[in-house]
Amino acid sequence: MTQTIQKYLNDSTAARWTALILIALMMFFGYMFVDVMSPLESLIEGERSWSPTVFGNYAASEYILNVFGFLIIAGVILDKCGIRFTGTLSASLMVIGATIKFIGINDWFQTTAFANWLNSWWTSMPASAKMASLGFMIFGCGCEMAGTTVSKAIAKWFKGKEMALAMGLEMAIARVGVFAIFSISPIIASKFGTVVAPLAFCTVLLLIGLITFIVFTFMDKKLDTQLGADADQDAEEEFKISDIGKIFSSRVFWIVALLCVLYYSAIFPFQRYGANMLQCNLGIDATTASNIFRWFPIGAAVITPFLGNFLDRKGKGATMLMWGALLLICCHLIFAFIVPATGSALIAYVTIVVLGISFALVPASLWPSVPKIIDEKVLGSAYCLIFWVQNIGLCLVPMLIGVVLSSSNSDNAIVQQTKKFNEHSQELALLMETNKQDDFNKMCDSVANDFKAIETEYNKLDDKQKTKAIENTYTHAKSAYELLTSNKPALMASLAANTKTEEEAGFWDFLSKEEKAKTEVSETKEKISEETGKVFVPYDFTVPLIVFACFGIFALFFAIYLKAIDKKNNFGLELPNIQKAENEEKEE
Repeated sequence: MTQTIQKYLNDSTAARWTALILIALMMFFGYMFVDVMSPLESLIEGERSWSPTVFGNYAASEYILNVFGFLIIAGVILDKCGIRFTGTLSASLMVIGATIKFIGINDWFQTTAFANWLNSWWTSMPASAKMASLGFMIFGCGCEMAGTTVSKAIAKWFKGKEMALAMGLEMAIARVGVFAIFSISPIIASKFGTVVAPLAFCTVLLLIGLITFIVFTFMDKKLDTQLGADADQDAEEEFKISDIGKIFSSRVFWIVALLCVLYYSAIFPFQRYGANMLQCNLGIDATTASNIFRWFPIGAAVITPFLGNFLDRKGKGATMLMWGALLLICCHLIFAFIVPATGSALIAYVTIVVLGISFALVPASLWPSVPKIIDEKVLGSAYCLIFWVQNIGLCLVPMLIGVVLSSSNSDNAIVQQTKKFNEHSQELALLMETNKQDDFNKMCDSVANDFKAIETEYNKLDDKQKTKAIENTYTHAKSAYELLTSNKPALMASLAANTKTEEEAGFWDFLSKEEKAKTEVSETKEKISEETGKVFVPYDFTVPLIVFACFGIFALFFAIYLKAIDKKNNFGLELPNIQKAENEEKEE
């Protein structure tokens, strides 16, 4: 009897949990890379001139290839080629995509002939954004493929064991990845003075994730050798083209798919803009905003395993879906109206944690409910198609939010003038490293005029209209303007010294003046760049947040409808999973 129990590798507690850690690390690093740019929106806008629309297009690029059929192909690859091949392929795609994205954001790429060509068409989308989006597309294919592969791997290794707990912990680990990157991404960017540094860091982590999965493949191969012919006998889970018609004709499939896409469209796209939203609503710097927002995934990570255990033993899956959607609506409305009005960081913290709880409620109850309402014969195909529908929303919504944010702020004079101020400040910083005196002088005048325009609009506002974000923007812009004005003569003299030849100044005098000029330019640039870096565009996020809340309202409607259908058809969504399993065993 003991020999039978210990026959397979996954019968060893240490072995199966080691396998979980190895594959969960790949997803942990993947989730870190997904959101590495999210807390840096204001910084990338300053460094690479990405508007909200551009940032939205970039965020949407992660899902574009999946929407156009790759996710369905990924399901076929997984069923036909197995976990080891598919997982290694997906991890490799993530590394390749991350590398391309890193190259696109890098400083040296901006001066290449290829970047100049990219800038020659679709001029509203900078070359850096085009290249980053291409990399994000490839990464997105790998990340989604990895998600389905990990789910199948957990089902294989934990079959008949702690499967619900294992899936809950894997989700929790992934959520901690989001927490981690919101914590350290702004710190790394601040320390190195560029958004490139966090990207490089996360790209290296993805490479480590590839290595950990390769280690897992050796364990999985050994398990398959032990299992022999029984390893992949579940033919009903294999994707079949003929199943698509059956799934699409199912009313309950569309209810679940629409509930899924509406809910997730109010979560993942919101993560892209969440830190910048807090920055604008509370009038704080990017690092502080990220420190607040990072607690969003922690609420989900802490509660998800407990919810999985509760669902297994107590049930109430349909009810949890309703509560999750309701909490989502409340949180987005609080962000839209109460947080900007009060400027309370405490309210922001509480709302972020509650939103994380919502994010635990819905996924923890949604995915285990699918096998109860979808025929087991087409379950694998149904999962792929639900993810496909979800990716359509995740592709379109970031672009929608980017357009809504830009259009709703198009008449906001301070927003528009601050964008010009930041653009000209970046150009000025580059000119300070040259000897182009005329261009430098003109750009100084442009920055000065931008500040005067900001000041004019600021003085038009009454006290209620002067939010913390607007006040901070005006204060730092004024400080940068004063620094530039007071140091302009010295800067001009330094630039002029750079134009003198050795014969005009004498050899040693020439070297001395050149070195002094470089030092002055460097010190002054550092001071001005530090102050202009604190100037962020004070966007009004009210309308985008209302859009997110509307998604939640529609998700709540479908959750209520699903519960009604469950009551009528007895799918068992409100019943505990363990009880359902026991009943099935009795029937057999």
